[in-house]
This record gives sequence, C-alpha cells and structure tokens, in this order.
Amino acid sequence: MASLNDDTVRTLLEAPNFAVLSCQNRDGSILSAVVWISLEDGVLAVNSAEGRRWPTNLDRDGHVTALVYAQDNPYEFVSIRGTASRDTTGDADAHIDRLAKKYLGQDSYPWRTPSETRVKYVIAPEHVTYAKQ
Repeated sequence: MASLNDDTVRTLLEAPNFAVLSCQNRDGSILSAVVWISLEDGVLAVNSAEGRRWPTNLDRDGHVTALVYAQDNPYEFVSIRGTASRDTTGDADAHIDRLAKKYLGQDSYPWRTPSETRVKYVIAPEHVTYAKQ
C-alpha cells in the first residue's frame, strides 16, 4: 500500500492534476465530481461552496474516494479512500485562492460570489493505492 508521503504520490498531488471525488448520495447511489485538490503540510484537502451536492453528502457521510491522475498519462494515478471532515481552521477562503494559483495561475479565485460561503474538507486517508503503466 502506498502513502501520501511517497515521492510519486506527492508529485501527482502537488501538480495541477484534477481529482475525481466520489461520495454517496442519500439514496445510496454514487456521485462523482471533478475537483481541485491539495496536499499541504501532509494534509489532503478539497474546497467547494456550501449548498452543493457533494459537500452536503460529505456532511452526512464522510466516506470518500479521490482519484488523481496525471494529465499526460491517465494510467498513472493515485486512489485515496478515506474520511472527509470539515476543516474548522477558517482557512477555506485562503485555500480556494491557493487552489486558483495552482490550477489557474491566478492569485485569487475568479468565480467567487458575494453570497457563497466556501468550505474546506480535509481527507484522512485510510487506503492509498498508486499505479503507473
């Protein structure tokens, strides 16, 4: 089993590679969403706005899988199964700006609206798998 500390895993997570985040809907079906993801100081995190479906799902049931694959080779990937919980540090707004820098090269998230409340989730990994072909 791999870990978030492995060089190959860290390289995938620190690059601007998209993640497919999967969680469970209330009816038991699976919802998958493409998201931005970060690994900062050994902590894996995602960010969204309150009221969207996948954050609502995570608030109800934190079980989550994140699949991150290399943009130039989708057969190189890391799959992280774990439990997500809301980050209570108050870092959600700064976090989305760091993600905008990583993925867009912009200092601040350009699609922020005055009415939205950003929320950051940290993922505690329970199983990490890395593969490359």
